Amino acid sequence: MSRLAIYFSVLIAATTVVSAEKRNITEKDLFDFVWIGDPQISPDGTRVAFVRVTVNEKKEGYNTSIWSVPVAGGEEPHQLTKGDHDAAPRWSPDGKFLLFVRATEKDGKPEPPQLSILPMAGGDSFVFTDLPKGASNPVWAPDGKIIAFTSDTNADDLAKQEKKKRKEEELKKAVSESSPSPHPTSIARIVDPGSQTAAKKAEGEAEHESDIRVITRAVYREDNEGYADPKHPQHIWVVPAPRNADEKVQPKQLTFGRFNEGNIVWSKDSGKTYFTSLRVDEPYYELPRTELYSISASGGEPGKLNSIDMDIDNLSLSPDGKQIAFVASTTQPINSYTQPDLWIVDLTPSAKPRNLTANFDFDVGSGVFGDNSPPRAGGSNSPIWTADGRSVIEVYGKEGKTILASFDVESGKPTDLTKGNQAVVRFRAPDDRSKIIYTVSTAMRIGDLFAIDSPGGEARELTHINNELFSKLNLTEPEEIHYKTFDGKPIQAWLQKPPDFNPAKKYPLILNIHGGPHAAYGHIFGHEFQWMAAKGYVVLYPNPRGSTTYGQDFGNVIQFHYPGDDYKDLMAGVDEVIRRGYIDDKKLGVTGGSGGGLLTNWVVGQTNRFAAAVSQRDIASWEAWWYSADFTLFQPTWFKAPPFDNEQEFKARSPLAYIKNVKTPMMFILGEADYRTPPGSGGEQMFRALKFRKIPTVMVRFPNESHELSRSGQPWHRVERLQNIVGWFDHWLMGVPKPEYEVAPEQEVSAKPGATPAN
Repeated sequence: MSRLAIYFSVLIAATTVVSAEKRNITEKDLFDFVWIGDPQISPDGTRVAFVRVTVNEKKEGYNTSIWSVPVAGGEEPHQLTKGDHDAAPRWSPDGKFLLFVRATEKDGKPEPPQLSILPMAGGDSFVFTDLPKGASNPVWAPDGKIIAFTSDTNADDLAKQEKKKRKEEELKKAVSESSPSPHPTSIARIVDPGSQTAAKKAEGEAEHESDIRVITRAVYREDNEGYADPKHPQHIWVVPAPRNADEKVQPKQLTFGRFNEGNIVWSKDSGKTYFTSLRVDEPYYELPRTELYSISASGGEPGKLNSIDMDIDNLSLSPDGKQIAFVASTTQPINSYTQPDLWIVDLTPSAKPRNLTANFDFDVGSGVFGDNSPPRAGGSNSPIWTADGRSVIEVYGKEGKTILASFDVESGKPTDLTKGNQAVVRFRAPDDRSKIIYTVSTAMRIGDLFAIDSPGGEARELTHINNELFSKLNLTEPEEIHYKTFDGKPIQAWLQKPPDFNPAKKYPLILNIHGGPHAAYGHIFGHEFQWMAAKGYVVLYPNPRGSTTYGQDFGNVIQFHYPGDDYKDLMAGVDEVIRRGYIDDKKLGVTGGSGGGLLTNWVVGQTNRFAAAVSQRDIASWEAWWYSADFTLFQPTWFKAPPFDNEQEFKARSPLAYIKNVKTPMMFILGEADYRTPPGSGGEQMFRALKFRKIPTVMVRFPNESHELSRSGQPWHRVERLQNIVGWFDHWLMGVPKPEYEVAPEQEVSAKPGATPAN
């Protein structure tokens, strides 16, 4: 027995040493994260090409390169391309070439992306397009002879490019043919200085491009994309597929006009492409609609096949080439939220789409979100038909998970292909559909590649992309909890606890509210939650009413009542956690971004129980936001009428209306290029009002950052965002001195541990 006791003592000691070697996660670990984007499986199903995304050396941006890993497993991924901005890998139908998009820099400025090809038998990759506005979204024709793509290039761009090339050629010719330079005075005699100046002036005026914008449309800019340019609509082009760098090919524009086109799908015989568009100048006056067209690969006039009363994307052609599958939401009735369904439509004129999942009360094509999807080159999903055409494979969101499933084409019956507490982010299949590859994120994993050899088969892990880093980190699995809210509705939530959590202690609590509002937290990696917990906080992140993955009614119940009862759901969650006995109810913090920023503002206007708040990318005045957001609310989705016809409702649901009640110290995190929730309709208003009332408040502004700051912003900015959020809570909940948040930094910080505003 003594020997056994000694053995266990040694074992426990060894375990303690191993545990001690691990450390808590930090905000700067983000610099070392690796992301997998846009995986593509080879036609024979043996290899996967994917985009490996990393933070660049200056930590001001991201590098993307293309890597490969065998589907059989057992090997580490290896690098295929050497560019810093390579993306969108696409296998040729015979698997002998890998098409991709490469962007370069010139004089420190990014150049438009161009199409490139890598011969898989060996040799260097080569770029084969040179369009002034670049080339994107490449799609191989089934015969492998032609590539379709999209570009914003117009005729004027091509003319200017040609003129510039001629000038360069003429200059080269003049230099090569010139004799030794004559004396400067002889040149002055030959060239009239006056005429030379006039010529330069005329040339400068001809080449001048105005930077002003004459705006005629209500939707004129898009968050993270910039201002719309009506002179450069996105059109469809084709180009012969070159087999080597010496084979020069010339792109050809297929579609023309003033409307955007996209979602290219080739016909089975490679004779034509199908695509989507909407030939309406101001679509925001109508309910969402999409027009389906086809055009010959040799050119000509597009033929309109259908007008579908939904906003559709990511088309998928059936094995017999007669139908297209897509994911979309119905437009009637007009809801705040309408869950997406899986649809099929025949490729015949005016065919009526058929809803496969009308009786399936979960969100097809979507799921849960986290803060660490690939920040660049992530790709997107399209439905996958099985080889026999009897089923369509898609993801769906259910109760905090994203599940990959097969849906029967006749009955719509789903069959789950993946299981467990996880989120399937991207999925693909080879031509014979003999296997499926997909990326998975969990609360403890950013995202790795997996494969199943047949429906219902065992999942096989192909990559361990962050294992080297994560093996050193003391990460913790969040606890899933359930509680009933004020009207009996069940609410799902998660608790992220400190790595050394002791239920006998008292911890500060941070309520973290998601945006959307129609989105969902769940079983997916959250760096923010893990780091807050590592700093000593218990983090509560719930899915209140309005969240997705719980059915149509739960998602839409907040229509014309947002914010409102969702606030009560959040407070019920806080009460539930406090009842567990390990929370210090004098050290409560609240934060959230976008819709979560709106709700943070709302919370502090309804209660003074929180000792600190951080509102991110928020809304303070619905009226100001209605007039300035990048998209319109011209349909009665969130409000029944515009603010000038509905002043009282807009005011009653605006946090700014309750600013006199706020006593909570507040920080505002704002992106200066945020067009989704412009700072002027949110944090700027709250900040000024609180300053007038002498409530402690700070505004942290991030130059050049859009609404995507937390997910795909500059790496340093993402880290500094986390530092400031937790810094504010450290100051007001933990009593940590933070002179940078004081008007006079040299003053002694007045906050004491456990300090809280008066109730």
